[in-house]
Amino acid sequence: MMLVRLAVAWATVAAFAVFGGGWLGGLEAPLVAAGLFAWLFGVILWSAFGVVHEAEELADRLGEPYGTLILTLSIVVIEVALVAAVMLGAKAAPTLGRDTMFAVIMIVMNGLVGLGLILGGLRHHRQNYNLDGAGAYLAAIIPLTTIALIIPNFTTSTPDGSLTVIQAVAFSVLTVVLYGIFLLLQTGRHSDFFTDFAEPGAVTEAAAPHPDAGTGAILRHAGLLLVSLLPIVLLSKSLAAILDHGIKALGAPSALGGVIIAAIVFTPEGISAIKAIRRDQLQRAINLCLGAVTSTVGLTVPAVLAIGLISGQRVVLGLAPAEMAVLAMTLLLSVITFSRQGTTVLEGAVHLVVFLTYLTLIFSP
Repeated sequence: MMLVRLAVAWATVAAFAVFGGGWLGGLEAPLVAAGLFAWLFGVILWSAFGVVHEAEELADRLGEPYGTLILTLSIVVIEVALVAAVMLGAKAAPTLGRDTMFAVIMIVMNGLVGLGLILGGLRHHRQNYNLDGAGAYLAAIIPLTTIALIIPNFTTSTPDGSLTVIQAVAFSVLTVVLYGIFLLLQTGRHSDFFTDFAEPGAVTEAAAPHPDAGTGAILRHAGLLLVSLLPIVLLSKSLAAILDHGIKALGAPSALGGVIIAAIVFTPEGISAIKAIRRDQLQRAINLCLGAVTSTVGLTVPAVLAIGLISGQRVVLGLAPAEMAVLAMTLLLSVITFSRQGTTVLEGAVHLVVFLTYLTLIFSP
């Protein structure tokens, strides 16, 4: 399956390298645009599943938290590539980075968490996880999202939720430093925060080593992950051109572009999180979901601001008032959900209601 996936992905890269200019020149024909979008969307999504598969293989061999860290960083690379392609191609997408980050937060922290907790609660009634890990994620997510998506609305240097050069550089540095500190905690002295919960004094069995955990296997899967990731990056520019044209032609909300990018990027990871919850591996699902949000904001903000500074484009990060209210509700609800041991169907239902509220606001702001 992996060889077929790679063959299709790289054949698509070759086809667009040779014929892409002509194909993209015919986007005024609706059937051509729809066909090309479906083709690229399918190939990129299928390739993303390949990235997730190889990252999971590495996770099995390296253990937590390194496994999910590799997965979330791989997914963020895909997201940044797609956002950068749209920004550089459209030259008029000042809110795309904001819309994509906000979509990721809503899809993951409300959609995936809500659906996952409902399915897990129905199947396992009450699921446990490591409170220290969830608290560490939220301690990073709350300031990262506030700095990126709320504070720009309250600065007086610019009137529209954008940033001055000094603010953009300072916020980028602060975001990277905070995310770097979090990574040091996650992979260093507090890596136990991100492993399965154990009752105080309980005796836990050591995890059995993977039967194929040698250096050769790790390098092989790392190589496969890379060659699965590269076609997505190479095809992102073509998809961005079609996506930008389609949103303008349909008169759709600009925020829809961010939702589509977030859906492409996080569908495979979301499926992995749901599977983990159904297997009663709530800690792994939390690492995937909250880790994805932390990595997304921590890395997308400096990337988007850097693209804006280099290309001279205006970048708007501040959310609209209704969106700020939904974000604040999401953060508060997440603190409540992950502040006590054990989750139930109720928490999942509340998160899902907030997600549906977000979807409603996209089409009826």
